[in-house]
Amino acid sequence: MADLAYKSRTFWGKLEAFCETSSVPKSIVDAVSSVLDDVRVKGDAGVAEALGRIDGVSLKSEQFPISRAEMKAAVKRLPKSDVDAIKHSVASVTEFHRHALPKSWTAKNAHGATIGERFYPLGRVGLYIPRDLVSTVVMTASLAKLAGVKEIVAFTPCNSEGKVNDGCLAAMYLSGVTEAYRFGGIMAVGAMAYGTETIKPALKVYGPGNAFVVEAKRQVYGTIGVDLLPGPSELLVIADDHADPEFVAADLLAQAEHGSGREKIFLVSLSKDKTKAIRAAMREQMKTLSRKDAIKAVLKDGLMSVIVDTYEDAAKVANYVAPEHMELEVDPKQFSKLIKSITTAGAIMQGGWSATALGDFVAGPSHELPTGRSGQCYSGLQISDFMRRSSLVKYSKAALGKAASAVEAFARMEGLDAHGRSVSVRLERRS
Repeated sequence: MADLAYKSRTFWGKLEAFCETSSVPKSIVDAVSSVLDDVRVKGDAGVAEALGRIDGVSLKSEQFPISRAEMKAAVKRLPKSDVDAIKHSVASVTEFHRHALPKSWTAKNAHGATIGERFYPLGRVGLYIPRDLVSTVVMTASLAKLAGVKEIVAFTPCNSEGKVNDGCLAAMYLSGVTEAYRFGGIMAVGAMAYGTETIKPALKVYGPGNAFVVEAKRQVYGTIGVDLLPGPSELLVIADDHADPEFVAADLLAQAEHGSGREKIFLVSLSKDKTKAIRAAMREQMKTLSRKDAIKAVLKDGLMSVIVDTYEDAAKVANYVAPEHMELEVDPKQFSKLIKSITTAGAIMQGGWSATALGDFVAGPSHELPTGRSGQCYSGLQISDFMRRSSLVKYSKAALGKAASAVEAFARMEGLDAHGRSVSVRLERRS
């Protein structure tokens, strides 16, 4: 795509059209609904039939489970460097989210009553792990374990022989997964939501997936809790004269590498010359990449390059896009100002040494982030998503007396005299 000038008359219209997330095709909605119904009605048989029909995998219900012993065996099969990398990621993710653990508290309100909050881990959660995405195991299970969830259940696709990626199995073991199953897709979401003869339903489902999985999560919402509806990967880079073209090019290509064809890549530059240098570096680097054909397909329709005059303009573009990942490849003196003014990005990487891949794998924050402009109102996966909260209220008679007039006023305004009476009857009691 040619560079688009921020001040052009057609800029915002083109940006809106580029960012627009098309509605889910009816064919996907109907296909998902049909499979979910089969799982809900037929249970294990519904899962097995769909696995054969959709994935070409033949499994009996007794073959669904992945034992902890199988996970542990994968740890032993992996090279030590891979095991160390998984352990490193688990430690980084756990340490990051430890800082955000909600804490129960109590205090006195204006009436003298005791108020507070109590936080509880969910009892049973379901994790959707796309095929071979080892890091997604860590980015979900580590949070669940830290939150204190007792039953952490993972679902991930297997190959035609029923085997699962060793990296995923090892990550399950090292991240604290307590139960796992070797199938994915709509069937996994259905099993989490409705349960089967051999699989207990979960309370909430987590994890990214393809269009069918995301639609399945949408359809089961209400029956089961849902974390996010994350779609194809997104990256927006703001680059000025301080940006290293090689670094920026490498990160743009890395996000396009996911290769679904629906990724969105944005380059917002304050320099035409820098943009040219970045494009040239992308063309050169692409020659050596194993997935260059998939990358080219993404960049053909999924790359937007914008030329702006000021950092303020760059921030306006970023806030509209609300990107999943954002990089500030700019003068370090601009970091603070841009971080304050850009309020919709899922993750903000600062400076040339902060490659987005660090956030994908080892930096600490979960890589499950909002996409499709939903970052305007949603945040990425966090520790509190694996917990629920109860508010606490404890009044004495004296405290109730201080609140009574306000309660009675609200009861009168809303025509709810029984509400008012529920307070006054207590105050009429002598002891």
